[in-house]
Amino acid sequence: MNLVINEEQQMLKTSAKEFLKNRAPVEALRKLRDSNDPKGYNAQLWKEMAEMGWASLNIPEAYGGMDFGFVGFGQVLEEMGRTLVASPMVSTCLVGTSIINFGGNTMQKENYLPRIAEGSILVSLASEESNAHRPLKVSTQFSKTDDGYSISGKKIFVLDGNVADYFIVTTTDGDKNGITLFIVDAKSEGITVEKKIMMDSRNAAVVTFDNVKVSETGMIGEEGKGDKTLEKALDIARIGLSAEMLGSMQEAFDRTVAYLKERKQFGVVIGTFQALQHRAADMYCEIQLCKSLVIKALQAIDTNSPMLPYMASMTKSKVGETLQLVTNEGIQLFGGIGMTDDEEIGFFMKRARVAQQTFGDYNYHLDRFATLSGF
Repeated sequence: MNLVINEEQQMLKTSAKEFLKNRAPVEALRKLRDSNDPKGYNAQLWKEMAEMGWASLNIPEAYGGMDFGFVGFGQVLEEMGRTLVASPMVSTCLVGTSIINFGGNTMQKENYLPRIAEGSILVSLASEESNAHRPLKVSTQFSKTDDGYSISGKKIFVLDGNVADYFIVTTTDGDKNGITLFIVDAKSEGITVEKKIMMDSRNAAVVTFDNVKVSETGMIGEEGKGDKTLEKALDIARIGLSAEMLGSMQEAFDRTVAYLKERKQFGVVIGTFQALQHRAADMYCEIQLCKSLVIKALQAIDTNSPMLPYMASMTKSKVGETLQLVTNEGIQLFGGIGMTDDEEIGFFMKRARVAQQTFGDYNYHLDRFATLSGF
């Protein structure tokens, strides 16, 4: 089992690390938060990221992409996790791109993918309808009209919904015969968007669809058969988000260890205390397990492995659990200063809480893995 990235992937990782260190440190997230930026992300930074090809890493070359593969894409996401970059990368490039790429027809791919690749449009999945992650339980309804379809319903926790140019909406017919996917212009009449700022200072929105008209070309895939496309895209998003979470936990751990080496108590560096060394060692071992899981899961995407659903749930649950451990320990080991807004370790804990819930938390994925395994 090869869990080592190749030279090209390492070069991408290194360039991403240097770029983000200079252009998007954690301090940049603080500035976005304190300025109440209406977009919730740095539009100029996103433009630069797209110009470097990051928005096109998982888009086929035929549609203006680099088709670099998800192992490579994961290296960028990991470095973004280290500096807590707020961007539309997850909502648009992981979820939106995947649904269009796997479920869309040629016309839809030609229309949307090149624009995503160049960073000119943002696409958000409007799927969640309750506080619990239940992507296949949908009550938003569509009905046929003389010239297309009409959609009515309400979606919550729509990532980057306030800045999206298009929504991919999960719907069902009156008889609940499977899931039907539609791509809808965010400026369509009947759409109401209510911006929500999450505890990690990132964007989400409540989006209401009130008899929104969609043309026949807006349906992605076949009627009532969007379940597989949705689940595959979500599994890719779960793994990609896990790569970002891996970067966050590694950075939080590195900062915590550095603090243990410099903080003195009773004239002694606290990193020499055996009890604290044991806690750091436990975190280190858990992080190493997560590294292996993330790489293996990214490889499962690139090889179109039939084990993808298993790997996605296994990885998301373990990484989520470990990220909570590392950020909790970070706050505790920093002591009183860790509880203040002046110390950046708190930003990692806040991001951890939101990322854990996104696309299913620890309990959801344990249950899903057990169900997939026949239990």
